[in-house]
Amino acid sequence: MKYLGSKNKIAQSLLSVMLLRRDPDQFWIEPFVGGGNMIDKVPGNRIGGDSNRFAIEGLISIRDHVHELPRNNSEFTEKDYYYLPYSDFPHTGFAGFAYSFKGKWMGGWSRGANRDYVYESYHNAVAQSNLLQGVELVVSSYEYLKIPENSFIYCDPPYKNTTKYIHTFDHPRFWDWCRLQVENGHTVYVSEYEAPKDFKCVWS
Repeated sequence: MKYLGSKNKIAQSLLSVMLLRRDPDQFWIEPFVGGGNMIDKVPGNRIGGDSNRFAIEGLISIRDHVHELPRNNSEFTEKDYYYLPYSDFPHTGFAGFAYSFKGKWMGGWSRGANRDYVYESYHNAVAQSNLLQGVELVVSSYEYLKIPENSFIYCDPPYKNTTKYIHTFDHPRFWDWCRLQVENGHTVYVSEYEAPKDFKCVWS
């Protein structure tokens, strides 16, 4: 699913580093699953959480109801898009990201010469749907996400000093949480431009 800050273009490079260090039976946990563009490329047991319920609802639409999604911009129009906050459209989470400029939640209707973003989003969703089968999707902040023992945790939090999300993000508190997960026996990787000195850079 199109999503602000998606790692889709560099997912394979990131995964080539991380999957070498993951045991086959380890749960793969993403507390900031976003558009699911990393977790959909990972085998085995997977749990994706996000505090943004619309992101999770969008992924559930893709995973479980993909053939109910609009197939072109005649079935779902720009007017429908701007009416989303007031409608009972069952796939609001998906539409609010997939049809928005750069995948930012309700960031403006995507438009381009001779391009039908609804059509493109539908076909991307069909491809992603198969990859999301078996993924447990949960609305939860990273701090309250239930994590099985000895899990592999990949975090892609809101980056410091970049485009802001709906809510402010407490970065020092997040890094303390990461340290606690390591103490609890988990493996933790984080995508960020900068990190505290006790964290090691493994790819850039």
